[in-house]
Amino acid sequence: MTHHDDTDGRTQLTEQTTTEQPAAERGASAQGAAEQPILSVRDLRVDFGTKKKRTEVLHGIDLDVFAGETVAIVGESGSGKSTTMHAVINLLPGTGRITSGSVLWNGRDLVGVPRREMESIRGREIGLVPQDPMSNLNPVWSVGFQVEEAVRANGLARGRREVKRRAIEVLEQAGLQNAEQRMKQYPHQFSGGMKQRALIGIGLAAQPQLLIADEPTSALDVTVQRVVLDHLERLTSELGTAVVFITHDLGLAAERAEKLVVMYRGNIVESGPSRAILENPQHPYTKRLVSAAPSLASRRIGSDAELPAAPTESFDLAALAEDPKPQRRSGEPMIEVQGLGKVYKLRTGNFGSEDFHAVRDATFTVNRGETMALVGESGSGKSTIAKMVLQLEEPSSGSIRIAGEETAGLSGRRLFDLRRTLQPVFQDPYGSLDPLVNIGNTIMEPLNIHRVGDAKSRRERMLELLDQVALPRELATRYPNELSGGQRQRVAVARGLALKPDILVLDEAVSALDVLVQAQILDLLAELQRELGLTYLFITHDLAVVRLIADRVCVMQQGRIVEQATTDEVFENPQQEYTKNLLAAIPGAQIELGAG
Repeated sequence: MTHHDDTDGRTQLTEQTTTEQPAAERGASAQGAAEQPILSVRDLRVDFGTKKKRTEVLHGIDLDVFAGETVAIVGESGSGKSTTMHAVINLLPGTGRITSGSVLWNGRDLVGVPRREMESIRGREIGLVPQDPMSNLNPVWSVGFQVEEAVRANGLARGRREVKRRAIEVLEQAGLQNAEQRMKQYPHQFSGGMKQRALIGIGLAAQPQLLIADEPTSALDVTVQRVVLDHLERLTSELGTAVVFITHDLGLAAERAEKLVVMYRGNIVESGPSRAILENPQHPYTKRLVSAAPSLASRRIGSDAELPAAPTESFDLAALAEDPKPQRRSGEPMIEVQGLGKVYKLRTGNFGSEDFHAVRDATFTVNRGETMALVGESGSGKSTIAKMVLQLEEPSSGSIRIAGEETAGLSGRRLFDLRRTLQPVFQDPYGSLDPLVNIGNTIMEPLNIHRVGDAKSRRERMLELLDQVALPRELATRYPNELSGGQRQRVAVARGLALKPDILVLDEAVSALDVLVQAQILDLLAELQRELGLTYLFITHDLAVVRLIADRVCVMQQGRIVEQATTDEVFENPQQEYTKNLLAAIPGAQIELGAG
């Protein structure tokens, strides 16, 4: 984005400086609108709770968004990012309510607007891409049906053929390959990233004036992320569409947004031009965010022969490398995958079906105490391999050995015992938590199933786990819908660690976490690995995290492992063009950022 090159606004961090964009790119209508914000939030206060006890979570938010502008709201989980934008469109969850302030949309106050009128604004004028792709698609309807419904509801097309054509177009624009074929599939047949792209397509379908994108690319690999964000950028310049990103990815914020809003505990602590803030943060909290960001840390590691002091302290990488335990790098094989393949049957018309090869001839070994990262684009087969290793999917070909034991045909007690040594942390922090079970009982569930200890010791272990994953103990009595996406992901990590397993399969386990908590979780995982000799199979699309946590990397493309080497080799001397493209697409990789 050309407007990023101008960093003259460093010293004057005001919201107004960000509106000085090249007017020619916006068109005449956007030029006039730039003087007046399309969205103006003033003194917005929101609280949650019961009649007896209300807790204020937003403490007087002031925010302006201009036509065609891209704004990024960053901050840790629970800082109020999503709550702010959900209050704007009257979608506050549970007991949430606006207690004071105004939300002016094109000069009209949306606070207290009747429900019907609000529903006509949502979708057509203000689009939303929700944070959680798993729970926002109906599992009983095909993806195509759901996109077509959105197209119809927003009055974008009439007639069956026209609606279908527009739905395919919407999915293609969102970066979904084979859109026509994929429309026949159901959400459970999509990877997390593919579901996210379908939701992005639905959000953009009506070409709204403002698109609220709540962690829109957290489930996307970097190359697809670039396709989707390029598309959003085109909309911004061509149609004058404003975009508000709610994100924890500072690299993405620096690269894509003109204006940055930093939130902490329900307050805006810093706002202004993105680059000016991230190159020279003023507020102590912003400085912490920048120094903890793995995408930026990985850039520094990658550009230097030696590890810099900050990441070494944060992640204790030096201690990992010098660990005297022999099993750290050359231990016994814990996961042995040989010639692994998985074929799904895809339905076609006239009751027919065709084969879809999700995984082809995958072979790798993970030794005790080692972290193997599986990376690649969404739909490349990473999560399918994880499910087969966890015995949640049956391989079509090949073999899997866990701690020397062949897993084919395991059942009953032997499979039950295997599950104690092999624990998952799934990609979806909401779908993998029972909404009717409180957080404490969710974390204790594995302990109860495997009958570990008595009730008192289980409760003590649960509280200890909450401490380990940086969650307050009072959350034990709360339910998943009362937690932010990042908090839910930490609960999933805590549950995975409950049994102190030998092997942890982490499927995008830190993708929903803000950078500060991500650093804590990766630090925790590294510490547990050192102490207990744990083995990790780490499935991720975030190459910056891979740089910090993994010993070896398998790069996957369309179901095949195309490159396999140590982490340093892959980052410093990638062999495949595909790997080079993945590395080049890391958001913010070229931006020099400082901790002030």
